[in-house]
Amino acid sequence: MTTSFDSLPIIDVRGLFSDDLAQRQAVAEDLGRAARDVGFFYIRGTGIAADRIAALRAASAALFAQDFDWKMRCHIALGRGHKGYVPEGSEFYGSGRPDLKEAWDIGFEAADDHPFVRAGQPLIGGNKWPDLPGFRAAVAAYYDDVFALGRKLFQGFALALGVDEHGFDALVTCPPSKLRLIHYPVDPSAQDAPGIGAHTDYECFTLLLADQPGLEVLNGEGRWIDAPPLVIDGEEAFVINIGDMLEVMTAGQFVATTHRVRKVANERLSFPLFFACDYATKIRPLPQFDPDGSKAANYPDISIGDHMWSMALQTYRYLREKVAAGELALPANARGTQTFGQFKALA
Repeated sequence: MTTSFDSLPIIDVRGLFSDDLAQRQAVAEDLGRAARDVGFFYIRGTGIAADRIAALRAASAALFAQDFDWKMRCHIALGRGHKGYVPEGSEFYGSGRPDLKEAWDIGFEAADDHPFVRAGQPLIGGNKWPDLPGFRAAVAAYYDDVFALGRKLFQGFALALGVDEHGFDALVTCPPSKLRLIHYPVDPSAQDAPGIGAHTDYECFTLLLADQPGLEVLNGEGRWIDAPPLVIDGEEAFVINIGDMLEVMTAGQFVATTHRVRKVANERLSFPLFFACDYATKIRPLPQFDPDGSKAANYPDISIGDHMWSMALQTYRYLREKVAAGELALPANARGTQTFGQFKALA
């Protein structure tokens, strides 16, 4: 599956923004190699301004410094859309224990009259914006920048896969792509407790900025490899990792690699943008990667949105309780939280 790597590749993506197809293709080849062999890599040359990132950090620090009752007024369970504040102990990943973090979840903005909202698609809608000066402007601006970077990366992945550069564009019009502002507090009394348990990401790929070490990636030998924040020539590098959706869509050409966040020695802020396709997009190998349909047989019929919603129903405490009480139900053909990823094991 993945190789026995000891560190993550570093890719300069400035060529993706060039008018010269040869330059875009050269970067795409680097992206494809890292996505096939490792599933994780750093990128630099993104064009996202340092002051944009600084404003995001300042807004997040101010948010998490507020008292608990203030934050709970925008709890993720209030209203529709599954957005807002996520208190510590609200999520369960691979360890079966609650994660040691708090978060604020921001999604792709969709107005109340958007067809996806009117159709009642979970995870789609407007955001909860706290009454905190400057927060909405700083976070929304960063979301726009990092989402645009995600679109450009998706085009690079298309080139790497030998398909039309804009072949994936139509799949991303109003997606359940979530930006998480995550705060990992220091807990000296915690023993071997991960910040986030081992897992693969559900979406197509993730774009991550973090200010402290803690992220670890599982290599092909079963060893955990540190993936600390990097600053190169004064620029913060993003960590990119392939998710379940893109692994399946490419019939395992790209690999979703298991990762975790270990117990942190210092307070940590982390900002992952989970880049997804539109809710109704089916999770199945695309025909160009599975011409005889044999690999598609490994996957029941389920949409990207229903898969993401089913993962939320099995991960977030408040949704797990609603499922247990019969107030909500898993979508048809929902899978467990650890059953995607490492597609090549099924090939």
